[in-house]
Amino acid sequence: MKVWVPLMFVSWRQLPNAITLLRMALILPIALALLHAAYLTALCLLLLAAVSDGADGFLAKHFGWQTALGAWLDPAADKLLLATLFVLLAIQGGVPVWLMALAVGRDLLLVTGAFGVRALFGGIEIRPSPISKLNTLAQLGLLAGLVAHAKFGWPPDWLITFCGGMVVVTVVVSGLDYALTFAGGAAPRRRGAALAAGGAQGSS
Repeated sequence: MKVWVPLMFVSWRQLPNAITLLRMALILPIALALLHAAYLTALCLLLLAAVSDGADGFLAKHFGWQTALGAWLDPAADKLLLATLFVLLAIQGGVPVWLMALAVGRDLLLVTGAFGVRALFGGIEIRPSPISKLNTLAQLGLLAGLVAHAKFGWPPDWLITFCGGMVVVTVVVSGLDYALTFAGGAAPRRRGAALAAGGAQGSS
């Protein structure tokens, strides 16, 4: 019992990460379904991925099962899923190339910017903002709507256009928000480095 209890605790604590890994595992089947025009299968798997996205976050926050791995893994899974779908639908003509480039380009800039700031100024904690979460929701809604429209002719075009507009607005606003966050986090580190350098010169 003394060994079993800690093992159970570790196992349950990693449950959100296991759900996130399941979402990542769904990316390939969804992509294959789209490539073979199996839109109903793709839609069902996409909805399962969306449910898993909410489930892992709820479990992590409600039970205090947040981990350093999960903080990295969850957004990575979202970005890989959305980028894959945007690229495939753009190739098939379901998404304008410029919209795909805007959505995927934002994520690429965020990732490279985060690594660049971390390399230059040390770790800066970046938490998903409300506008970033809204952007993820808008992208999922747009992509699911496009897949459903290809299969059922629904939702109507105006609703898809509305979701596309939401994606554009939230991509731009969330991108600016992250840029300000990076700049705000890096500025104190630049000042600290400058002060440290000045102090070292003064003592020499």
